Amino acid sequence: MSGLKLFNTRSGVTEVAPQLAEVEADVQDLVEAHMETMLGVRFLASEYSTGPVHGGRIDSLGIDENGAPVIVEYKRATDPGVINQGLFYMSWLMDHRTEFQALVRERLGATAASQVLWSAPRLICVAGDFTRYDLHAVREHRHSIDLVRYRFFGNDHFGVETVATAVGRTSAPRVGRRRGTAKAQRAASADGAMTELHAALDEALLGLGEDITKVMNKTYHAYQRLRNFACLCPPQKTKLLVYLKVDPKATDLVPGFTRDVTGLGHHGTGDLEVQVRTERDLERAQELFRLSYAAA
Repeated sequence: MSGLKLFNTRSGVTEVAPQLAEVEADVQDLVEAHMETMLGVRFLASEYSTGPVHGGRIDSLGIDENGAPVIVEYKRATDPGVINQGLFYMSWLMDHRTEFQALVRERLGATAASQVLWSAPRLICVAGDFTRYDLHAVREHRHSIDLVRYRFFGNDHFGVETVATAVGRTSAPRVGRRRGTAKAQRAASADGAMTELHAALDEALLGLGEDITKVMNKTYHAYQRLRNFACLCPPQKTKLLVYLKVDPKATDLVPGFTRDVTGLGHHGTGDLEVQVRTERDLERAQELFRLSYAAA
């Protein structure tokens, strides 16, 4: 379970007593207005009609940092049907990919539309609370599902908390054996060392918490808890690159180890680049990993 995240919706002092919304629309309106900040999802459409045959309306449609389609469903309090309703719309979405890509093209442009990550569609359910059956159902399902509990704190603050996360099933590419000359074998040995370091780094990131979802993009692996907190690129010859959601200006940058990439093009998300060449680099990067995980 991730910690409660509070968002200041206006100004003032936080009220102590948490409250539910008076109506569901209050939650939807607020999340849609701040969706990228709260959920790491770019807003595309509200009350999206699935047509007369399907006969439904998706509360919110969006696309996350990795290009994955996102359905967001809201409930004022506890509703045992929220997951099934969201999955009903997920099925429609996967059968109407061209329509979704047209929406992305209209709102975000042709490049974003061409990079939609259909291998990792997501359902985010935002509600006052969830039943134990909801928590069990999420862990048994093959789709990526996040259950997010909300609360209002007076008129000025809104809090969200992830109470359960399911990781969609993905398959990792197979790595074949290399054979050849001594030079090729030495190269394979170096590649093997980087591959082992890559696996250790992957384990370190996943070990930060039970609420982490790993998304396999073409050019990087993203680690997220609602939002990305780390992006790991494929091994290079002598180093691994990790991008974190840590403010570079608040970090003592070390040449050859950490770099401010704010405004610079790179794969994945995050403004702090960490270069990992050895197990020692991995050890000293642990605190930065924890900071980014906590910030997400």
